[in-house]
Amino acid sequence: MEHLWRFLMVLREDLEAARRRDPAARTMIEVALGYPGVHAVWGYRIAHRMWREPGLRLVARLFSQAVRGATGIEIHPGAQLGRRLFIDHGMGVVIGETAVVGDDVVLFHGATLGGKAMRRGKRHPTLGDHVVVGAGAKILGPVWIGDGAQIGANAVVVKDVPAHAVAVGVPATVRTRPVPSLSADQVEDPAIYI
Repeated sequence: MEHLWRFLMVLREDLEAARRRDPAARTMIEVALGYPGVHAVWGYRIAHRMWREPGLRLVARLFSQAVRGATGIEIHPGAQLGRRLFIDHGMGVVIGETAVVGDDVVLFHGATLGGKAMRRGKRHPTLGDHVVVGAGAKILGPVWIGDGAQIGANAVVVKDVPAHAVAVGVPATVRTRPVPSLSADQVEDPAIYI
């Protein structure tokens, strides 16, 4: 029963994260019923739980593909997603098997956390906490994106990005920026990172 309670609390956290980060969201019920990014994250959470059981890996993959068909967002059940991930609009987002995503991350539509090599092992990116990935951005290979970094729209990132930096262009170049001094009520607002 405790596992169910914790799972329900995580689902509520996902709803609250979407509502806080999207100024167009009016109610929790609207987010729960009409946000494919939230649906994809919820589907991932179920598929990931199944993925951790070796006998359920095929079922987890098939379930994740059904979620992909319904939402247009592909999240491999082997990926590791942190808390309060918000996928805005979502269509075309891809998160690969060995990707690791920190807490309070925002991904916009068309973002890819993909691989560069066709071999086993760690081949997808790792994103720290409070990272924002712009629309159409591609982060490829086992690179590290530091806490609070921003990846610009349509950027192609193939090298590490330090914390609190901005990466833009093809291939992406890194521009550092001063660490912002944020009050506690600003931390959850992704607009401060854009």
